[in-house]
Amino acid sequence: MLVLPTLRRRTRLLIAFLLAVAIAVPVLGTATRAEAASSGPCDIYASGGTPCEAAYSTTRAMFSSYNGPLYQIQRASDSSTLNIGLASAGGLVASAPQVSFCSGTTCTITQLYDQTSNANNLPISPGSSCSGCSGSLSGPGPNGSDIGANAMALPITVGGQSAYGVLVNNIGTGYRNNAAKNVPTGAQPEGLYMLTSSKLVSSSCCFDFGSAETDDSDDGNSTMNAIYYGSACWTGGCTGSGPWVGGDLENGMYFSAAGPNPSNIPSETGSFVSAWEKNNGTTNFTLKYGNGQSGGLNQAYSGALPGGYNPMKVQPSIELGTGGDNSPEGTGEFFEGAVTKGFPTDATENSVQANITAAGYTNNTTTFPPPTQSVISLKAHANGKYVDAPNSTTSLIADATSVGTNETFDLIANNNNTVNLRAHSDNQWVTAESNGNSPLIANRGAAGPWETFYLLHNSDGSVSLRAYNNQHLVTAENAGASSLIANRTAVGPWEEFDLTTLS
Repeated sequence: MLVLPTLRRRTRLLIAFLLAVAIAVPVLGTATRAEAASSGPCDIYASGGTPCEAAYSTTRAMFSSYNGPLYQIQRASDSSTLNIGLASAGGLVASAPQVSFCSGTTCTITQLYDQTSNANNLPISPGSSCSGCSGSLSGPGPNGSDIGANAMALPITVGGQSAYGVLVNNIGTGYRNNAAKNVPTGAQPEGLYMLTSSKLVSSSCCFDFGSAETDDSDDGNSTMNAIYYGSACWTGGCTGSGPWVGGDLENGMYFSAAGPNPSNIPSETGSFVSAWEKNNGTTNFTLKYGNGQSGGLNQAYSGALPGGYNPMKVQPSIELGTGGDNSPEGTGEFFEGAVTKGFPTDATENSVQANITAAGYTNNTTTFPPPTQSVISLKAHANGKYVDAPNSTTSLIADATSVGTNETFDLIANNNNTVNLRAHSDNQWVTAESNGNSPLIANRGAAGPWETFYLLHNSDGSVSLRAYNNQHLVTAENAGASSLIANRTAVGPWEEFDLTTLS
C-alpha cells in the first residue's frame, strides 16, 4: 500500500525537477544579457576589432574584468600616497578611502593607471625637465615639470556612487607617458574618445587627450593625434562661441580640414560631453560629440585631413591636459577615455556611447568664475611715466606722460590666477618675446604661454608682472629709459607699476 504513494511522490519530484530545468533555460539567457550589459567600453572596442591600447578613468572600470587601481593620490600633510581602486571587479570607483585619506589636508592626483595590459600609466608630465625635452614649454612644477590636479576638486556621481574627476584648472596641469607601448604610431589608424564637460573650457592651448610627441616638443605638422576640446579657433573663421571637439594634429586644432567648425554647429556643450576623434592616418579624420548622459552621437566632421597632414607621423606618447609641446593653458575636465588601435566603426562607437550613458553620470555641479576683463593703464615707478604700446613693431616702453589709446590695455584675469594683456593700439596681445629674452611687444594674435603673466600685488599697493614661461619679473629697464623686459628675479622700484582701472 505504500508503494504507490511513494512512486507518485517520486514522479512529482521528477516533474518538478524537469520544470526547474526548463525554467532555467531562459534564466541562462538573461544571465548572458546581463553579462553583456556589464561590458566596459574597452570590451566593446575589442569586440569591434579595434582594441584599447591605453584606457583611463577615475570613475569606473573600462573592462568588465578589470580590478586594479584607477589612480594614485598624494596628500600634502605627509606626502604619503594611496591608490584608489574599485568597489568590485568591472564596477565603480570606491571613493570613500580617498575622502578619509584627504580629510584635513589637500590631495593631488599623481598618476592615472592604464587599465590595459600595456601599463601605459600617466604620471604628471615631466615638461621641460625630461631628458631630450629642450624644446618643451615649461610647466610650473620643479625644473619645468607640470603639476597634478586637485583630487577633491571635481566631485560627481556615477551609478549613484560618489566619484571624482580630473580637474585641469590651474596652468600647467598635465599628465604624460613618453614611452607608451603598442599604441598606433606613424600613419597607423587610431581611435580616441574621452568624457569631458563644458562647465570648464578655455580659448587657450590646449586641453588635449591622446597621442603626442615623445620629447614634449613641437616636432611639426602631423606628429600628434589628440582630441582637443575648447573654444580656441586656431585658424579663425569659426561660427559661434564654442566649445567644440577638434583634432589637435600639431600646429593646429582642427574642427574640419580647413580649420573652422561647421557653421551649423556653433557649440557642443553639456555637463558631461563625450568627445571622439578617429584618424586613418592618410585620408580621413572624423570628429563626433555626444551627451554623456543620454542620446547618441553627432558627427561634426568626417573627411580629408588638413593640407600638410598626410601622412600622419604620430609618436608613441600619450598625454592629458596640455598641448603636444606642453602648452599649459588649456582648462577642462576628464572622467574617462581610451586610445584604440585601428579605425573604429560607427557601430562600435555608438555602442560605447550607449555604455557611457548607461553608466549614470550625474551631479557635475562645480562652477568656475569666467575670465574677467577690465581696461587698465600701467605707470612705472621707475620714472613715473605710463607704459606705451605704440604699434606691433615697437616694444613696450614707459615713456608717456598721459593716458591715451597707446597706453590703454585690456587686462584679462583668467581663472587659473594668470592674466593676459591686449593693447588697444593694435588689438594684439602683449608677449614676452623669445621666452622672455627679448623686450615685451604687442604683436600676437592669440594668448599663449609667452603672453601669460602672474599679477603680483605688492605691499605698497603697486603691482608687478611675472612672465609665466621664464618666471622672471617684468622691469622698466634702465630706470624706464629702455623697453620693458622680463629678466629680473626680485621686485624693486623698476619692477613696480601703478595699475589704474579705466573701465
